Amino acid sequence: MAERAYVALGSNLGDRAAHLDRARVALTLLPSTRLIAASSVEETAPLGAMAQAPYLNQMVALDTSLAPESLLAALHAIERALGRVRGVRWGARTIDLDVVRYGSRELRTPSLTLPHPGIASREFWRRELAELALALGEAA
Repeated sequence: MAERAYVALGSNLGDRAAHLDRARVALTLLPSTRLIAASSVEETAPLGAMAQAPYLNQMVALDTSLAPESLLAALHAIERALGRVRGVRWGARTIDLDVVRYGSRELRTPSLTLPHPGIASREFWRRELAELALALGEAA
């Protein structure tokens, strides 16, 4: 049975808009997954203390039958395919894909916490989630 998952997309290296576009296309190709809505794209300041370029960010809503950990693994595979090299935490990246919410699930594993703890500190995520909720006729 499919559940609603929210995935945050971000990029601050190279052609940021093209990286977001390619990530959205890759998300549509995931098995047992359908991209049902996408928020507006917005530019934000980078998080953390490292000097780097601003990010383009967007949130998408997916209906997926992939388990949360399987979805995360698929997101990491998309990141690698789009040239992401994991190095310094909070460093610049071609693409960053985060599972922000997965249904109403609460989960804490070594690799995944749901809902994502960053929601509280990332106003742009809250705006994007609210935009998607409005578009999908859901409570924010």
